[in-house]
Amino acid sequence: MARTDRVLASKKCPSRRRSVPARVQGTSQSGRQRSVIILPGLGNNAADYADLAANLHGDFQPSNVHVVDVARVDWLRNAAGLLDRNYWAGTLKPRPTVDWYLNKVKAKVDLVKESTGGGPISFVAHSAGGWLGRTYLVTVESPEDAGVDCFLSLGSPHTPPPKDVPGAIDQTRGILTWVNAETPGAFHEGVKYVTVCGQCIRGRRFDAEGATFEEKITGQGYKQVCGSADASGDGIVPSRAAHLSGALQINLEGVYHSPIGRGERKWYGDAVIVDEWLEHLHPKKK
Repeated sequence: MARTDRVLASKKCPSRRRSVPARVQGTSQSGRQRSVIILPGLGNNAADYADLAANLHGDFQPSNVHVVDVARVDWLRNAAGLLDRNYWAGTLKPRPTVDWYLNKVKAKVDLVKESTGGGPISFVAHSAGGWLGRTYLVTVESPEDAGVDCFLSLGSPHTPPPKDVPGAIDQTRGILTWVNAETPGAFHEGVKYVTVCGQCIRGRRFDAEGATFEEKITGQGYKQVCGSADASGDGIVPSRAAHLSGALQINLEGVYHSPIGRGERKWYGDAVIVDEWLEHLHPKKK
C-alpha cells in the first residue's frame, strides 16, 4: 500500500478551545450528519467515557455521539479464550473470543445508521478498543458497509510485542499478531487513520540509576508491550506501540492513558486534550 507516515511533533497541552458550530462540523460533505462511536478499552465501561462524549458535543449533535454499551464485567468473557489451545500456544485469533465485543459494536453501528439514514461514522477507539475496532472492520463489516471513514485511536496498543525479548508478554495471546497480519497499518484506503498517544511518563529499567519507583514500574509495563523499559508513553502504552504505519501520528505531552488512576493528570478525554485531536474526526473530501 503506497502510503507514507505523517507524524505530528509532540504537542503541549492545554490549548485554546475552538468554537465551531455543530451544524458545520457535524455535517458531512454530502449534507448527512456525521456520528461518532466511542469504543471502550480493556476494563472500562461505557460510563467511563461520559466526559469524553460530552466534550465532543461542541462539534457534534449530542444525539450523534455514542459509546459502545460495554459493562466492566463483560471483559470477563475474554476468559473463554483459556479453553482454546491457541491461547496457550500464543496463536489465539480474535474470534470467537471477543465476539461479544464485536456484536456490541455491530449493534451500535446499526443503531447509528438507522438514526442518521446512513450518515458517515468516525470511530474513536480507546486502548484495546483500537485493535478491536480494526478487527471489526475486517471480520464483521467492511468500512464501506459500516459507513466508517475515520478511525482515530487513543493510546491503543496496535503492534504485538517482540517474541525474542525476555520480559515481553503478549497479553492478547496472539490476537495482535493476527490483527496486524490481516489489517496492517492504515489498511483501508477509504478510511482516514489517526493514532494518538500521550507522552506522560518515561519508563526506566529497574537498575537505572536515579530512576523513580513510578518510572521503574511503568518501564516494566512498557517492556511487556514493546520489549523495552526505556520508552515514553501514556503510562500504560508506549508510543512506539501506539502508532500505525501510514496513519497521521500524534504525540501529546503530559497526557495519561485512562480516566481511571490518572490522579491530577489529564487524559485523552479532557476538554483541553480533546481539542488537540478533535479536528481530525472530520475527513476532508478527497
